[in-house]
Amino acid sequence: MNRVDDINRGMGATTALESVEIPSLQGKVSDEEWAIRVDLAAAYRLVAYYGWDDLIFTHLSARIPGPEHHFLLNPYNLMFEEVTASSLVKVGLDGNPVEPSPFITNPAGFTIHSAIHMARADAQAVMHLHTPAGQAVSAHCDGLLPLTQTAMLVRADLAFHDYEGVAVDLDERERIVADLGNKNAMMFRNHGTLALGPSVGECFVRLYFLERACQAQIMALSAGEHVNNPPQGAPEVAAQQGSVGIALAAKLLAWPALKRKAFRLDPGFAT
Repeated sequence: MNRVDDINRGMGATTALESVEIPSLQGKVSDEEWAIRVDLAAAYRLVAYYGWDDLIFTHLSARIPGPEHHFLLNPYNLMFEEVTASSLVKVGLDGNPVEPSPFITNPAGFTIHSAIHMARADAQAVMHLHTPAGQAVSAHCDGLLPLTQTAMLVRADLAFHDYEGVAVDLDERERIVADLGNKNAMMFRNHGTLALGPSVGECFVRLYFLERACQAQIMALSAGEHVNNPPQGAPEVAAQQGSVGIALAAKLLAWPALKRKAFRLDPGFAT
């Protein structure tokens, strides 16, 4: 039975949030795992806040430290604005929940995220989106152009993977990993964007820069063909600055501020 069959079989298990009790896992998992759960739940709420969610059809993940390579994925039938630290599903390398859960997970999410978590020890967090701007740039033959500072900060760290259909074929994982190489962001051609990082915060901030760059590119190109290209050498300088600056900004500045914002929006995510 393939992953599509699995999800069809499980769809009847839970159809509404009101019918599901989500017991708190605080104190039932390690402090380290709980902190990762809270950060990832905050990222889901922020994705919803920025309008990057695609109903329920995209996914963010975070690895739980340990030799088992378990990682957290969103419950497939919750909106991102409903995700909490306790509702995140811990899955193993076979795609099945490690512990009993009333939720199912996204098979395409498992394919993409398991590939990267298994192959990249530095991929503590992996985030994949289907925003209109990200999809539009992923469909552009030239990909991300060096039209803005934001684009130049992330462009050199961007890989590309050709579209193969909805990512439910586990054989695609090796091709995703090969195309990603040592980059920390990826355009899934005709599909969307992806970022990874050694923490949820750094991953989110890198994805934010990528999404903003895509949005600015679509706006600039829609205004006409006469765009101003940066001077020779400037994209390379910005890329070098971005390789250091994004991580520092995320860890010390942006992510702590973003978490405070998530708590102001709704502290219930951290339950």
